[in-house]
Amino acid sequence: MQNTKLTFACGLYDRMQPLYTGEVNPEGIDLDFRVIEWSREIFDRMAGRLEFDAAEFSSSELISRISAGRCPFVAIPVFPSRTFRHGFICVNRRSGIRGPKDLEGRRIGTPLYTQTAAIWLRGHLAHDYDVDLSGVTWVQGALSLAGAHGAPSVLPPVRAARIEINDSGKSLSRLLEEGTIDATLGSNIPEALGRNPDVQRLFPNFHDIERDYFKRTRIFPIMHLVAIRREAYEANPGIAASLYRAFEESKNRALTRMKHLGALRYMLPWLPEYLDEIEQVFGGDPWPYGIEANRPTLEALVTYMAEQGIIAKALPLEQIFVPV
Repeated sequence: MQNTKLTFACGLYDRMQPLYTGEVNPEGIDLDFRVIEWSREIFDRMAGRLEFDAAEFSSSELISRISAGRCPFVAIPVFPSRTFRHGFICVNRRSGIRGPKDLEGRRIGTPLYTQTAAIWLRGHLAHDYDVDLSGVTWVQGALSLAGAHGAPSVLPPVRAARIEINDSGKSLSRLLEEGTIDATLGSNIPEALGRNPDVQRLFPNFHDIERDYFKRTRIFPIMHLVAIRREAYEANPGIAASLYRAFEESKNRALTRMKHLGALRYMLPWLPEYLDEIEQVFGGDPWPYGIEANRPTLEALVTYMAEQGIIAKALPLEQIFVPV
């Protein structure tokens, strides 16, 4: 039987590299791996033009579309990108912000209000620090450039929020330096951090906070999942399980190589120390796939989305992912 040809767009992460090189091949599939390093571009091309058969995709955007009953994709529980986010809140100290509660009623810049990273951070602030975000004005735009963050075709929130579009002709980073906005949060940090002493992280000790957060909650925030065009999946449902197994094998090979210390694979001088910490905190695998291994994380995400009015109500996880 002839293999199914599939295009797949993703960043060239270590966990994806064996798939890209052809060292790992999904059974019954000829995978055309398209490397695109800026994930926003992948999302925009996938959502706007259905350009790929499968792709790394925003978790919140896919869940929003499923909730609205307007999703041309199915998802498998493979997570190309996940990041602890406490270190991604930056403030202008001249605004008098010293702790999380000081963010109440402020003007906060964010690339997209509906962005997965922003959803996680608002969830952290509300649940762990009792921050009332109802009075915040969200200034939406690119962090390091003037204008919008990509060309998204995202669904609007189901409940209105105070959102302003940054049409100043300046980046959010520049507005933060000027004091036009009081803080930024989202998927990256402003260029002003490290350049302007007034711009600082809200949580300078974010590593310690994030490690404690995971130990308490077992949540390692998921940013991206793998989406498959519904038409391609319905034509051959077996591709979901085949891709899942291949992604799992690719990730496991990358993890094995990272643990080989004869010659450091990454430009991290204290990689052996980090690996010891991964063993102690995560039990050796910091990047599990599948629903059950990630249930606390996924349930927190859909809860935050419902609380923040991104979706009408939390969805069962089995409604988000197809069987693998």
